[in-house]
Amino acid sequence: MPTRRVRIPATKYPVERYTLDNGLRVVLTPDRSAPVIGVAVVYDVGIRSEPEGRTGFAHLFEHLMFQGSENLEKLAHFRHVQGAGGTFNGSTHLDYTDYFETLPSNALERALFLEADRMRGPRLTEENLRNQVDVVKEEIRVNVLNRPYGGFPWLTLPPVMFDTFPNAHDGYGSFVDLESATVADAADFFRRYYASGNAVLAVSGDIDVAEATTLIERHFSDVPARPAPRRPDFTEPDLTVERRSTYTDTLAPLPAVAGAWRVPDPIDDFAGYLPYVVLAEVLTDGDASRLVERLVQRDRTVTGLGGYLGFMGDPFDVRDPTALLLQAHLPPGGDVDKVLRTIDEEVDRLATDGLTQGELARTQARMATHLLRDTDAVLGRALRMAVLEQQRGEPGLLNELPRLVGEVTEEQVRAAAATLRPERRAAVEVIPGGAR
Repeated sequence: MPTRRVRIPATKYPVERYTLDNGLRVVLTPDRSAPVIGVAVVYDVGIRSEPEGRTGFAHLFEHLMFQGSENLEKLAHFRHVQGAGGTFNGSTHLDYTDYFETLPSNALERALFLEADRMRGPRLTEENLRNQVDVVKEEIRVNVLNRPYGGFPWLTLPPVMFDTFPNAHDGYGSFVDLESATVADAADFFRRYYASGNAVLAVSGDIDVAEATTLIERHFSDVPARPAPRRPDFTEPDLTVERRSTYTDTLAPLPAVAGAWRVPDPIDDFAGYLPYVVLAEVLTDGDASRLVERLVQRDRTVTGLGGYLGFMGDPFDVRDPTALLLQAHLPPGGDVDKVLRTIDEEVDRLATDGLTQGELARTQARMATHLLRDTDAVLGRALRMAVLEQQRGEPGLLNELPRLVGEVTEEQVRAAAATLRPERRAAVEVIPGGAR
């Protein structure tokens, strides 16, 4: 019986894109349905770009960009956004750092002024640097060092899978590297990576394109032109022999394991990459998924598991090399080797026997729903389009993603599953040290 294809609803968000003389790329996507705007600025610098001896610097700099700028004192950004009824934040990823606001549409110029001012230059003082180093160190204590399964697996698996510094190092940062950072180091990092030619500005929501273009020119055209830096080489050979590692987590009450396999280049081989995105969901998304049904419900060898593309969990904002990850938490005394063998069995069964009736369509419908929901809000749309412009020069791909997911065939998913061989896997096991 032929596989039933799922019908995916399409979005038709309009896209206007252009580049200022200083190299800043701009993406506008008007939507007059509600008086709200999302503003996002994405810089092409992330954890993988930071130099040796400066681990955690990409994340540290995200903090420094909120400590005042050329014409604004410390905390002024907070006051101006919240005073207009808006919200704001920033985040650091493997391949980019973003800054964003959601505001009433009558505050568009305010948001543009704020972002342009810190693009010209944040306030890099000794006081600000030392204060934010302490803040980042406290984040590491709270989120990694003093939390069960802290950094698992996004910090603990890359050094097992990869050999080069960009891909394998701890992106949260070492205390030694953070404490040795100087204002001069920060200024150099800003000069190199926070260039107008290395950034994308995206505005989504209740805007008039002509008016927004005028305001963007007014506030960003005099930002000094600096070209994008040369991106470091992230190239890594694929694994040909399985790599395994274990460590004891003194706070973890139960064992856990995560495994990862390299996948095709998500930028240059997008058609080859998409089946792996679908495969991860077929294996782990929902109670009816392959591995949940087998490992959680039937065998009860794990208490929970998940699967996703990319070490930080978003398949459409990462460059090569990246991986398909599966992670599981086990009951007391659980057998990690048995769990990995069962995963291999189920993946082989999928590759050999194919999917059951309706399995692929159900998975694709869920995925499309998530994609549509994530970009329904104006900020989600601005962020996604900014990253798609940054990495691909295709912000309009946002409209195509649900359809492209729905066009992945059973044969493509089976072929992807056939490549998840044990000899291509990197795995890390958490030995619990916190059981009582």
